Amino acid sequence: MSDDPDETPLQRVLRLKQAALAARPRPPRGGRFQREQAAAKGGSGKRAPWVSR
Repeated sequence: MSDDPDETPLQRVLRLKQAALAARPRPPRGGRFQREQAAAKGGSGKRAPWVSR
């Protein structure tokens, strides 16, 4: 990582924060895991869509 001399301290912090977020482990996408997550939420959103925000 090379620091740009024109980079402000705020830009540096934002760049480092985004790099840290990108390095975090992500939950698996699709397949059984996603179906289980959807089932755990329940189907209340279909009956009363105005309740959820």
